[in-house]
Amino acid sequence: MNVAEKPSVAKSVAEILSRGGMQSRAGRSRYNRVFEFNYAIGAQACHMLVTSVTGHLMELDFDDRYRRWYSCDPAELFHAPVRKAVPQDKQDIKRTLEEEARTCQWLVLWLDCDREGENIAYEVVDICAGANRNLNIWRARFSALIPREIHEAVQHLARPNKLFADAVDARQEIDLRIGASFTRFQTMLLKDAFVLDVSGEERNMVLSYGPCQFPTLGFIVERFWEIQAHEPEEFWTINCSHTSDEGTASFIWM
Repeated sequence: MNVAEKPSVAKSVAEILSRGGMQSRAGRSRYNRVFEFNYAIGAQACHMLVTSVTGHLMELDFDDRYRRWYSCDPAELFHAPVRKAVPQDKQDIKRTLEEEARTCQWLVLWLDCDREGENIAYEVVDICAGANRNLNIWRARFSALIPREIHEAVQHLARPNKLFADAVDARQEIDLRIGASFTRFQTMLLKDAFVLDVSGEERNMVLSYGPCQFPTLGFIVERFWEIQAHEPEEFWTINCSHTSDEGTASFIWM
């Protein structure tokens, strides 16, 4: 069983490895088809199934009791329990992975070769291993969807890197905790200070905050201070022209 990061990659991998001779059938998700063909990895003859996810399969969020805005003090979100789960709109993809994994012996992960791709790979592993704990799990490493790269990748499979996946989990959890706690804190603190008048209706604002917004906010504030501190001054420019019987020629800087 081979799993790619998106449907177009799954189709390209299947076309390359099967040399265009694969069969296609629908999965549970209408966007994520399953391609089948025979192929040899080393001396091992294999019946290959190739399917896909659509980016991250799971979302990180707080337990239900912490998800309502006024359910807790925003500071509690720094240590409240979090969990990863498959959202409703990805349940069909999950069912496809579970059903196909039950019939397979190997799982080959064709996710992007970066930390984010490694994290998605382990989301796929969690789903597939939950359906078939005897899977032999491998990682295909490639940098381009060209025949030489794809054949080389499948003939030299490696193991996935859990440390890369854990690094993304840590970043996601930091983003969630900081973003949710500061967004709630700011919005509740200032909810009456800023009111938008839209078409005669007053609407309160949500003051969103995230770690990636912090440096951007700094640039905005710095630029605001520069504009406020600006003092207009007179300045001069040189304009040069030559007039003759044929008319006037103006010279410009190049």
